[in-house]
Amino acid sequence: MAPPVRPSPARLRLRRALLAACLAGAAGAAAAGDRPGGPVTVSVDSAKVVRLPEGTATVIVGNPIIADVSLQRNGVVVLTGKSFGSTNLIALDGAGTLLAESLISVTAGGAAMVTVQRGLDRETYSCTPACLPAVQLGDAAKYFTEVSGQAGQRNTLATQ
Repeated sequence: MAPPVRPSPARLRLRRALLAACLAGAAGAAAAGDRPGGPVTVSVDSAKVVRLPEGTATVIVGNPIIADVSLQRNGVVVLTGKSFGSTNLIALDGAGTLLAESLISVTAGGAAMVTVQRGLDRETYSCTPACLPAVQLGDAAKYFTEVSGQAGQRNTLATQ
């Protein structure tokens, strides 16, 4: 049996540097996420409760196509992801003074979402646990229209 091949010192240093960079990046992302003034991340079609500074009277979202907020009591807002992308959130007091500003990042759905690409056409399915149609931005127009139409008809029937 041949002796094991040992990596060169240069390759070991590269491995250690890559591992350290990965760990630092993961720690930095975890530390920066959702802290006051740091980026707030929410998934499309999901909501997150965010606490703003006391005295917040007005909340502004830079691009309401990407995210929406609903101001509750005591500086609490419900942040809802509407479309992929990033925008900002500004909190003002009753006199119009800036209290806080944060970046909002809206990401794709969770791990249960599966995207099927057929040539140029894309379809999305929610696999929780069975895979069923679930439209997402970027799906083929025909698929999007058919699936959302069925969902709308079902909701109409349910409310009659």
